[in-house]
Amino acid sequence: MNYIFYKYQGAGNDFIIFDNRKHELDFLSKDQVKMLCDRRFGIGADGLMLLEDDSKLDFKMVYFNADGAESTMCGNGGRCLVKFAQSLNIFDTETNFLAVDGHHNAKFSDDLVSLKMIDVTDIKNSNCEFILNTGSPHYIKFIDDLTNYPVYEEGKKIRNSVDFKAEGINVNFVAKTNNGIKVRTYERGVEDETLSCGTGVTAAAIAYAHLNNLYDQQNIAIETLGGNLNVSFFRTNESFTEVYLKGPAVMVYSGSVEI
Repeated sequence: MNYIFYKYQGAGNDFIIFDNRKHELDFLSKDQVKMLCDRRFGIGADGLMLLEDDSKLDFKMVYFNADGAESTMCGNGGRCLVKFAQSLNIFDTETNFLAVDGHHNAKFSDDLVSLKMIDVTDIKNSNCEFILNTGSPHYIKFIDDLTNYPVYEEGKKIRNSVDFKAEGINVNFVAKTNNGIKVRTYERGVEDETLSCGTGVTAAAIAYAHLNNLYDQQNIAIETLGGNLNVSFFRTNESFTEVYLKGPAVMVYSGSVEI
């Protein structure tokens, strides 16, 4: 049977989206999701999302990694799903929706989507390498020369190390720029470097504030291979609240696919 899909990207992080409010795609298996995300044998994407109804909020986000497994929160995916929900007239300029890590608020400003992320209070720091969860688990390492850094090789090594192999972790390499930071990410589930990662740049911005003793209201500009993002938050002691990820979300094309 043929199903309508929509392809979206947020700073180069791309996703397949289906409107599943009628639950026509509840049958999707891990192998089917993996096939749809395959860049040679399917549509091709870093992940797949289902938009579903929620009894209390505007909609529900169900997210799968490119390996077919249902996964934790995806920041760029969330922003793309918000844009898709707006195109369905589910809301006008501001929305509240449910994801696997809880309730999220999102709004539009200057054609950009600002997505509220979870609060962060638990940050592990060892020799300026950080581990924290921004809806998904992240490892942050600060380096000097990000342009020539072997992100795939080093990211894969850390992701598959003894400490992280079972659950997996996203690995982010971060360098300071004149205006903020630049981030490159090796994503679990994709098992490769992606052009950007929303929860990853959020984690990188928080780690940067932690490393540089930045408190109160912060607004950090972030460069990725896929484009520019922005993370803002308020820091009190070791608590990061009002965390927002802001950036573009663009529909690339739509079509139908036989599943």
